[in-house]
Amino acid sequence: MAELLMKFTFFKTLFFFFYRVVFRQSKNPKSLHRNVSNIHVNEGKYHKYPSFAYRSNLSDQTLVFNVEEALLKSSSLFPYFMLVAFEAGGLLRGFILFVLYPCLCLVGEEMGLKIMVLVCFFGIKKKSFRVGSAVLPKFFLEDVGLETFEMLKKGGKTVAVSKIPQVMIESFLRDYLEIDYVVGRELKVFCGYFLGVMEEKQRSKAALEEIIRSENLGCDVIGISGFKKPLEYNLFSHCKEIYLVRKADKRSWQHVPREEYPKPLIFHDGRLAFRPTLLATLTMFLWVPFGLVLSIVRAIIALTLPYKISIPILVYSGLHLFLSIPQTTLQPSKNCKTKGRLYVCNHRTLLDPLYLSFSLQKDLTAVTYSLSRVSEMLAPIKTVRLARNRDQDSTMMGKLLNEGDLVVCPEGTTCREPYLLRFSPLFVEVSDDIVPVAMDNHVSMFYGTTAGGLKCLDPLFFLMNPRPSYKVRLLDGVSGLSGDHSERSRFDVANHVQNEIGKALGFDCTMLTRRDKYLILAGNEGIISRS
Repeated sequence: MAELLMKFTFFKTLFFFFYRVVFRQSKNPKSLHRNVSNIHVNEGKYHKYPSFAYRSNLSDQTLVFNVEEALLKSSSLFPYFMLVAFEAGGLLRGFILFVLYPCLCLVGEEMGLKIMVLVCFFGIKKKSFRVGSAVLPKFFLEDVGLETFEMLKKGGKTVAVSKIPQVMIESFLRDYLEIDYVVGRELKVFCGYFLGVMEEKQRSKAALEEIIRSENLGCDVIGISGFKKPLEYNLFSHCKEIYLVRKADKRSWQHVPREEYPKPLIFHDGRLAFRPTLLATLTMFLWVPFGLVLSIVRAIIALTLPYKISIPILVYSGLHLFLSIPQTTLQPSKNCKTKGRLYVCNHRTLLDPLYLSFSLQKDLTAVTYSLSRVSEMLAPIKTVRLARNRDQDSTMMGKLLNEGDLVVCPEGTTCREPYLLRFSPLFVEVSDDIVPVAMDNHVSMFYGTTAGGLKCLDPLFFLMNPRPSYKVRLLDGVSGLSGDHSERSRFDVANHVQNEIGKALGFDCTMLTRRDKYLILAGNEGIISRS
């Protein structure tokens, strides 16, 4: 009994020893970090971020802010690097980054960042890297804190400082948030390929000092950063005031509504339709093998079985179709008994004509502006490519209408966001029996469209989604200009059809074209070779 009591006394003494040596440090704020009120209290330079919201005289001030700590609501950079790894490097590179996540948590913040940069960028060709301008802006915009964003709009010149590679953030900040200067970390390049190694932090500091000196911004500079960040990176030495953002502040932030974006997000690329957090990425990798098999089965069913048999099976597999047809559309046209009906659709994916065909349960002929050879071979309905010559295309579409119903997407390319591109007026001159069709779709994992990837895989990616859905809404018919000598112009009719579809979907109409989209996303004019 005495021996047991001695052992208990020993462990009790040992416990209190470790408690005093280790745990006592956590009770002392000075041993872990200095509170905001204690940092350079004599200088009066550092302030709590909430007080920044009461500043009104910012129009003549230069605002220098940390992107990760003061602009983005999320504190994790993993999703953005996963997007780079998956979209620029492929599924295997994304899986490697995912497997290395435990190592990223064990090493320090800077070392973890270097590992992610190495995995994502090593061997990627610099000239063809467009993830930073075509993919990442959408996900960055959805993560911007409304509070900081509103304060930046009140300021004069704005300078963004970031610890991640500049190629990832520059387009998002300059093109969509209209930030004047961006200071990120440059990547080392050899023979036109990224080495996956960043330049030292001192380069960023020198770049910031050069901007402040060359633009004469040093008089009234206010810094916004995360707690301890200005002390750690020493990038805010020119600021007369620094406002520090705590994690508690960011938790109360709101996301920026889409309608308040300085520049509307109309085009974006990439396959992933979700924010690839750790848990979401794990779900994706677990789903991909099953989803690949499911997509092939869905395609075989759609291609081989009759409509009345395939539609119930496809619905049971997770595909959903919502159809709306007005009674006036079901009635045949009195003036066009010998010609087919022309269906005019907005363009969401390559499957638009197929979903319309399944909705009406009859075969249609689809005319396309640009379609890969593989997609033409696998299409279960007849597809005809336009020659991009007005006279030739008009004649060809007239012949096809004599053979049966025809479907055309006058936008010429797909658009994922709630916008409609300019409608080409060619369809107006070939038929008097025009039926506008409003189409929309929803996916949860993969986008079924791409501008810079393999377009022949678009249907496969769409069908890999667990529960993809389509909404098809036929609108009241519109009279074309075939044989019409009225004063209406073909542009007026095309714009009218665009507006009617836009109203039905709640989409905004634009005058942007296929060429605009591909120049923004892929750096080309979007013409696909037939060979």
